[in-house]
Amino acid sequence: MSEAAQTVLDACAAGGITDYVVCAGARNSSLVLSLVRAEGVNVWNHFEERGAGFFALGRTMDTGRPCVVVTTSGTAAAELLPAVIEAHYQGRPLVVITADRPSVFRGSGAPQAIEQVGIFGEYVGGCLDLEGGGAEEVFEGWSGLIPWHVNVCLPEDGPVPEFGVVAEAVAPKRKRPGVVELAKFLKERVFEGVVVMVGGLEPEEREDVYHFLKDFGVPVLADATSGLREVLGSLSMSDGDGLLKGRVPGKVLRLGDVPVGRFWRDLEELTDVDVCSITRTGFSGLARESLVLHGRVDQVLRSLGKVQGLGDVLDHFELARKRKAELDELLERCPDSEPALVRMLSTYATLGESVFLGNSLPIREWNLVAQRESPNVDIRANRGANGIDGQLCTWLGATAGLDGAWGVFGDLTTLYDLAAPALLAQAGGSGRVLVVINNGGGRIFERLPRLQGIGEEESKTMANAHQAGFVDWAKMWGMGHVRVDGVATFDFEPGEGTTVLEICPDEQQTAQFWEAYNKL
Repeated sequence: MSEAAQTVLDACAAGGITDYVVCAGARNSSLVLSLVRAEGVNVWNHFEERGAGFFALGRTMDTGRPCVVVTTSGTAAAELLPAVIEAHYQGRPLVVITADRPSVFRGSGAPQAIEQVGIFGEYVGGCLDLEGGGAEEVFEGWSGLIPWHVNVCLPEDGPVPEFGVVAEAVAPKRKRPGVVELAKFLKERVFEGVVVMVGGLEPEEREDVYHFLKDFGVPVLADATSGLREVLGSLSMSDGDGLLKGRVPGKVLRLGDVPVGRFWRDLEELTDVDVCSITRTGFSGLARESLVLHGRVDQVLRSLGKVQGLGDVLDHFELARKRKAELDELLERCPDSEPALVRMLSTYATLGESVFLGNSLPIREWNLVAQRESPNVDIRANRGANGIDGQLCTWLGATAGLDGAWGVFGDLTTLYDLAAPALLAQAGGSGRVLVVINNGGGRIFERLPRLQGIGEEESKTMANAHQAGFVDWAKMWGMGHVRVDGVATFDFEPGEGTTVLEICPDEQQTAQFWEAYNKL
């Protein structure tokens, strides 16, 4: 192996990195074999680079520590871009090591000699290009809060060296947030009403956020990924997006990741609403001006001290109670609609230990209609860039070795990641439930205002309409399969292995539900 490759692996060992996802190829074979032969590391392998990148992302979500994904050269490296983008916007320490041909081939058009240096652009904290030795500080300048790229030029052949045993990992340093600005924000214009929107939170952030919200006493719109949606009681608004659109507060305090709901996007146009975000990623989530405090949410709130209770200035609580009753009645009226089946699914999912929600419609419907009586404490999602690719692989990576893991995905999301079950044997975990909501395409497009009134053929094109089922796919990968066509057939118990639960809502009842919902 080249001196550059040895330098990279030694730096990873010295940094305490223990998780590696490898996509073996001729170019990176010495790197891969060195890792496989090493002690004290976890090596996962997958034949498809895009899925491998998302699996590595899932490992960072589970451990909070860096995970390395190793690819060969050429377009294999380019396949990692979606996962790198997602990791960038989530603030995850994904490390990308791409093998490359010697630099003399650059610009030559030789096989597997694309321009890999800088291929991930601003989505990585830096790109270290190594061909010889001398680069002792492989991770110098890396914050550990966004992805990092190491490109290693390798000769055609070479011996496989011994790889050192890893050291203890060191937690990345974080910036100290500006608490003075936050205190000022919470005291000004409060007579116009304050609402807290809680996006995704890390497990260690949730307890402090919970106590802050209880003390503050204002209406809360909590995403499922906050881990607090079911435990806040009357503070948590049912269908908060619909309520806030009709009664806009003067201030919005966002805690955690960028919220899923529609009202957050409406804030782009509601420029009179003051917005403050406390987030570990540092992303404002808005194109307009707003205050952003970059740091772990629990640490920021702790440094703020005791907060004075404000309460419900705009009577959102009373409106929320009425809205909840109307929504419950509508779900009973359309029991085989997609939202009603998602409600029932959320009850069954409490049998599991964790839930991963796929992007687009599943996470939005879950936030709107999922049960609120029994907490689903461990709920995850990929909400960095909101893409639907790599979702199944991310779920497997985030739940590797865990039992009772549920994943809820749309049909198109599943079709994007059909190779993901190849990782099942390595990910392990008994009693997995892979839910596919099969409504014949991307039905979220039917909900977008700008696409209302388009023709039938145009609608099919936008929705990527299909007639695919998932029973043969489940059989191909050795998974069980249960199909649900309505509430009468929703009788399900997880098996020992992995079960695909294919939910096929009634199209007519679903349309009736959304038509009535829009009139609430």
